Amino acid sequence: MAQAQSSRLKWIGVAIAIIVIAAFAWSFLKKNDQQEIVIGISPPFAKPLQAAIEEAKAQGIHVRLVEFSDWNTPNITLNHGDIDANYFQHQPFLNNALKETNFKLKPLGIGSGTHVGLYSKKYKAISEVKNGARVVLPNDPVNQGRALLLLQHAGLIQLKDSNNHLSNLKDIKSNPKKLNFIEVEGPQTARAVDDADLVFSYPMYLRLAQTIDPNDALILDEINNTLYAILFVVRDDFEQTQPEKAAQLKKFIQIYQSSDKVKQALNEDIGEKLWFKGWK
Repeated sequence: MAQAQSSRLKWIGVAIAIIVIAAFAWSFLKKNDQQEIVIGISPPFAKPLQAAIEEAKAQGIHVRLVEFSDWNTPNITLNHGDIDANYFQHQPFLNNALKETNFKLKPLGIGSGTHVGLYSKKYKAISEVKNGARVVLPNDPVNQGRALLLLQHAGLIQLKDSNNHLSNLKDIKSNPKKLNFIEVEGPQTARAVDDADLVFSYPMYLRLAQTIDPNDALILDEINNTLYAILFVVRDDFEQTQPEKAAQLKKFIQIYQSSDKVKQALNEDIGEKLWFKGWK
């Protein structure tokens, strides 16, 4: 009887130990998961960020990337709290997104920017562009404005306000070649090179789509305008509600800005002369 009771107590003790160990393991995993920083990105930004992720691991900073194929979902997902940050937009794009929504988002740091260009498989120079040429532009207000400024710089159109970076098709004052404009989602401009006569696009998307060499632009916006550098964006309350993660993300941003491996990845993935630093 005593032996049976002793055996029963032994198994109860084992069960309690298992429960305690399981609870500890669950608590540890939960804590560890909470410290993982999840960043939503556009696919072309993955490789340079991955280089920073590998270096951050050595400092105990764990970052996971989630890719989005469009330019709307990353802000929606961030605002809902499903990710910790996103990295796909510059300040003018963020300003416009905040204007059109009630999202509470802000930049926590800045990354690299890329030049943009006009590309064609039909023409070898801007001077060859024919009357009625089909020209592909992004359909979002900010990047369309950037495209129109570049078309103006190329001498193909004239805008009502030559300095307005938010110009749209209605703001074209003069279109002497009667260009036909086709609006598409920004990421899709890279795939339009095969069909349209002239395309405004971004080196990193062109390299990802493999439609044309990003270095073969007929014209580039060669100014290193940090206004168009890509931002690490978080929710307004991120630093207050998750101070430890915020501190780690700031360290990760510093790694991105200072890492030679990140610079090498940017050179290889975008092109040495096609990207610029957004930080000082």
